[in-house]
Amino acid sequence: MNSFGTLFRVSILGESHGPHTGIVIDGCPSGIPLQHEDFTADIKRRQPGAAGTTPRVESDEPRIISGWFNGFTTGAPLTILFDNQNTKSGDYDHLRKQPRPGHADWVAMQKFNGFNDHRGGGHFSGRLTLAIVAAGVVAKKVIGPAVISARLTEAGGLTDIEAAIRQAEAENDSIGGIVECRVKGLPVGLGEPFFDSVESLIAHAVFSIPATKGIEFGSGFAASRMRGSEHNDRIIGEDGRTDTNYAGGINGGITNGNELVFRVAVKPTSSTSRPQQTLNLESGKVEELVIGGRHDRCIALRVPVVLEAVTALVLADLLRRL
Repeated sequence: MNSFGTLFRVSILGESHGPHTGIVIDGCPSGIPLQHEDFTADIKRRQPGAAGTTPRVESDEPRIISGWFNGFTTGAPLTILFDNQNTKSGDYDHLRKQPRPGHADWVAMQKFNGFNDHRGGGHFSGRLTLAIVAAGVVAKKVIGPAVISARLTEAGGLTDIEAAIRQAEAENDSIGGIVECRVKGLPVGLGEPFFDSVESLIAHAVFSIPATKGIEFGSGFAASRMRGSEHNDRIIGEDGRTDTNYAGGINGGITNGNELVFRVAVKPTSSTSRPQQTLNLESGKVEELVIGGRHDRCIALRVPVVLEAVTALVLADLLRRL
């Protein structure tokens, strides 16, 4: 399905080259002040333009078509749409017979019996993360005073991001990266044991971001190489403060009042401009594929604001459950 959340629930819609992409937020509280300019900063963070990002540039102007009146949310489903205008669908025609390695082209054909919209990846495109970012703008208002910040800490195996992009450009290839997210100001007690643990819900939402391949909280995989006496966070305050934060702000699936910390692994963009080999569905033979179109060298460059958005969606839903 294309919906996520319980009391703060989002439903995503659209395709990369369809007329619109958008999101519906059901369960958005009434009375939240909201203006079009509130979306500007986060939308700009997601937009291309920097080295290593796609040359496809859209206006990305949000259109609020329901759940909003006189500058405030009404409590009815909040619907936000974005028009797709700068499309070059012909660049993708050959993918009907030569699905891209590493992309959803082939599985989409199989699952939807060939009726899927293949242009620009259709419903599987990173273009739809624009709608997620818009929902995140609203969710960040709901979770205040908690503050979320995410940043790219590594790209192509290098902490020097600019050098990594230059190297990818020189090699005519794509690269991935690591994005770290931190949340300050959360109360103690968000989350439930087992299936609705904070880690479970955040991981669920994070894997909705295209190109996500892994997630770790706090010390993550490094914990497997530590001793318990070393890894345990000593409680030093009645408010639950600890002197270390290997737990990443979560114990037993529940927030403990310390900073929530996790990292996400983002794979290289599937649409690399280097020639590859893939099956030609018409000839039945493995043949060379050269991908045209406009794509990111490093999609991880634009992931931080999307990661903040899905985190805000999860936290807004959990706060509404209190």
